[in-house]
Order: sequence, then structure tokens, then C-alpha cells
Amino acid sequence: MKAVCISGIGGTEVLVEKEFPKPSATQPFDLLVEVKAVSMNPVDFKVRSVSAFGGAADKILGYDASGVVVEVGPKCTRFKPGDEVFYAGDITRQGSNAAFQLIDERIVGKKPSSLSFTDAAAFPLVAITAYEALFERMCIPEGPPSDNKTILIVAGAGGLGAMTIQLAKKLCNMRVVATASRDSSIAFCKKMGADFTINHRNNYKEELKKIGIDQVDYIMNCIDLDKNFDQCCDVLAPFGKICSPTTGAEKLDVSKLFFPKAASLSFVCMFTRSMLGVEPEVQHALLNRVSRLIDSGLLQPLATEKLAWSRDNLAEAHKKSESGGMIGKLVLTM
Repeated sequence: MKAVCISGIGGTEVLVEKEFPKPSATQPFDLLVEVKAVSMNPVDFKVRSVSAFGGAADKILGYDASGVVVEVGPKCTRFKPGDEVFYAGDITRQGSNAAFQLIDERIVGKKPSSLSFTDAAAFPLVAITAYEALFERMCIPEGPPSDNKTILIVAGAGGLGAMTIQLAKKLCNMRVVATASRDSSIAFCKKMGADFTINHRNNYKEELKKIGIDQVDYIMNCIDLDKNFDQCCDVLAPFGKICSPTTGAEKLDVSKLFFPKAASLSFVCMFTRSMLGVEPEVQHALLNRVSRLIDSGLLQPLATEKLAWSRDNLAEAHKKSESGGMIGKLVLTM
């Protein structure tokens, strides 16, 4: 089968097209999926460029995907051949930049019937990350809030930021403030449901004061923590919560959270369940719920750029993601 792998650690020059044997679903919970579309995430270029993320020669990258089940393992009960699925992958296994992929059915969801394979592939990784951050790490209750809680979402126009905006607004009915600096990114944040935007190039506290907000109860920080941790601490309310899906926490002075605010910092990594075998079936249920929310019209599509799948277009997608200026998600269709 055709796939794009890496020849080693480096820039986009290490992305190479190569023939691999077509895999077979011999493991108990494996599905063999014919991949129809994949979407780009920062983890793709991090694994490609940083050895600590597990990149190695002949590693097939790609995490978000949608496709059709063609074969099931001996203990599979959730899916059958012909089912349309979407998923965010497992960082320890071969990825989705291939004609076929093996994936554990316990981290796979039913593809939204209202979306194309292309649009469906934009959702899984950011949906799982945003959901786990809001409801598992920060323990934000669903439903109408009793006291109008506010969440600040840093880098609101990216795929994860946009997904977090939608879940925070639609499932928690929170007051949502997103950071954005360009006219296009501001417009996208508001389209996703943000009540306000502030310019992250300026001081957060001063920007929030302009819109009549003194402090925020929650912060979803979608950039490296060492870039803005002090600012986050300054605007966080007493007993507030910060959640981060990124690195950059190696040298933070977390005592700023302790006194006098007694606030907290947590991390979210959607690969934890699959890597460490911690109730992976939770992500199956989560993706099925996201699929229903999409089909009900509650969640909007995230794909803003669509390309045909090829080695060269994958390299271009890596460059765009690595630049940090992406709005929404970039998807490649097989």
C-alpha cells in the first residue's frame, strides 16, 4: 500500500512516499480502515521534528482520520466491515497517512452521517482534547451556569481553540472570550460562538478590562505555557483553573497559582488512554457523542482548507501548521 513516512528526524524533507505491506486485523480489537481523509495537527510536525515524541525512520505520521472499515479483529463488537468511522489515532502505532490503517476500535467513533469524509476528519483529535480538558481536567459542569462563569481560550482560531469555543458555548453556556489578532481569526472565533475576542499581542488584563471583564474562571491555553503563564495567572479568578495541552511547563513558577488564589493547573493529552491502556473505550463513547452533536446541527465544521492527499501536499500542510497561523483545520482527501 502507498504511505508517506519519515526517513528520520528533521524538516519536511524527511517526508517520503513509500510502499508498505497492507496490514491485517489480527489483534483482538483492531479495525483495518481504508483511509479516506486525514487532517493536520501540531503533533504531526512535532513527531517529525523532535525525537522525544517518538519519531523514527519509516514511522507513518497522521492521527486524525476518517474512512471505511474493511476488516475487524476477533474480539471486535462495535464495528463491522462497511461502517464509516472517524478517529484520532494512537501515537505509538503507524499513522493515517496511508491507504490503510490499523486502529483499536475502542478509540474509534461512528462518522457523522451529515458530513463528508473530508469534513469528518477535522474533528477527532481536537474534539477529544477539548472535551477532556473542559469536563475531565477542569470539571466544568454541563448545562446553564448558575453564575455566568467565564472561560478564556488562548489561540481561539486554531482547530483546538475553535472546538473548545463550541463545546464551552453549546454544552456549558459559558461566557466565552477567545484570543485572536487578525481580522480573519477574529471573525472565525465569533463564527464558532465566542462572545468576545481580545488581542493576544497586548496585555491580557488590559484587553479584558476593555470588554468589562476583570477576571476569568477558566483558561484553555492552546499555546506553550512558558509564553504566557504569568499573564494567565494575572487574569485568573480565585480557585480558577488553567488547562494546557502543550509543552513549555518545565520551568514555570507554579507558586503564583497557590498564593493567594489557590488556583490549579492541569494538563490534557488525548493519547494517554491509548498509550497507557486507561479505559480507551471512553474515547469511543466520546466520539460517538460528538458525532451525534454534529448530526444534530449543534457543532459547526472546522475544516477551512482542503487539499488532495500527496507527499507534496502533506509537506505543505506541515509547513502551514508549523507556522502557527492556521485558522481551523487543514484536511487532505485520499
